[in-house]
Amino acid sequence: MLIESRPATDPEIATLVVAQQRELRAADGGLDGQVTVVHDDIHYLAAVVGGRAVGCGGLQALDVDTGELKRMYVRPAFRGRGVARQLLVALEELAFRHGYRTVCLETGTYLPAAIGLYRSAGYRPVPVYGEYVDNPYSVCFAKRLPVGV
Repeated sequence: MLIESRPATDPEIATLVVAQQRELRAADGGLDGQVTVVHDDIHYLAAVVGGRAVGCGGLQALDVDTGELKRMYVRPAFRGRGVARQLLVALEELAFRHGYRTVCLETGTYLPAAIGLYRSAGYRPVPVYGEYVDNPYSVCFAKRLPVGV
C-alpha cells in the first residue's frame, strides 16, 4: 500500500468522499448538513492499493496550532487491513510537518469502529466544537503531537 498526497480536485478523492457520505447517511438516518463536496482547503491523502485509491483522509487548519482530521474513509472491502491506521499516522505526520501541536476530529457516536481507532491511537474526548455543537450524534477527540519528533 502507498499513501500519497492528492489534490482536492482528484476524481478518486471525490468518489471516496461521496461514498463516505452515503454510508454515513445510511448509518445515521440522513442528518441535515451532510455534504458530498470536497473542500479546497483540506490537504488530502489517499491510500492506494493496486493503483486505485481505496481510502482517504484530510487535514484542515483550524488555527495556527491545530489541524482537524476530515473525511477519513476506507472502502468496506479494504477494512480490517490497517489502512485507516496507516492513513491516521500519515495524517499526524503531515500535521506535525505543518507545525500543528494538536490534531482534533469529529466522528459520529454511532461509529464504534472509528471511535475505537481514534482512542487506540491516543485521541482523547474533548467537548464538541464548531459546526458540530448542535449535532446530537457528534463526538470529538483531540491528540497532542509530540514536540521535536
